[in-house]
Amino acid sequence: MALLDVGEAAEVLNTSPRFVRRLIQERRIAFVKVGRHVRIKSTELDRFVADGEVSAVRRG
Repeated sequence: MALLDVGEAAEVLNTSPRFVRRLIQERRIAFVKVGRHVRIKSTELDRFVADGEVSAVRRG
């Protein structure tokens, strides 16, 4: 299990660190406090992405 800091999590999600901080603040993604530092499990990022997946609509 890898623990990522906010910057690393942002790179994995291909987004800004500010967005990741907002996810943490809104409790939309689980995190771990290590002292005063915030870390995110890599498996939690996988879950967040999977939960946001929208299936394609097939026509015809």
